[in-house]
Amino acid sequence: MEVKECLKTRRSVRQFTDREVDPKLIEDIIDTVSYSPSWKNTQITRYAAVTGELKERIAAECTGQYSHNGDIIRSAPVLMVQYFITKRSGYERDGSFSTKKEGAWQMYDAGISAGAFCNAAYDAGLSSVILGIFDYDKTAELLGLDETKEVAALIPLGYAAETPAVPHKKGVSDLLTFLS
Repeated sequence: MEVKECLKTRRSVRQFTDREVDPKLIEDIIDTVSYSPSWKNTQITRYAAVTGELKERIAAECTGQYSHNGDIIRSAPVLMVQYFITKRSGYERDGSFSTKKEGAWQMYDAGISAGAFCNAAYDAGLSSVILGIFDYDKTAELLGLDETKEVAALIPLGYAAETPAVPHKKGVSDLLTFLS
């Protein structure tokens, strides 16, 4: 699939079939995503492919702020938990910040990786949606992550059971300014 086609046709999917996702397919997607750019090539982003009882616990215990996200997670055969290694992206080796954006570069790198993940999954025939309303700390606890790792997003993954319509998109004139 061409990049332009992928970007114009991929949709966030919130209903999945119960068809299992081959772990090898997830490995192939992560191999592709490993080429995503990152701050000073720090490559801080990591993924956990969660199924079974742990996926159900995350859906039940971590989505109280917005319970519909729990329904989306339950619908998907796999929940990808995206997390990152802290205090590397946007930081100098001595622990000081490199720019006035401070540690925000961590989420910037995670965002680049999440977008690449969803596009690579779509190219492989899978669908996904990036979820941001959940209990980050409880999710990290359930995964057994230590203080050097921070959860960035939840990405339900599977085969689409719906075909979302194309949402309204702003035109180029709203998004681009040429200056000289």
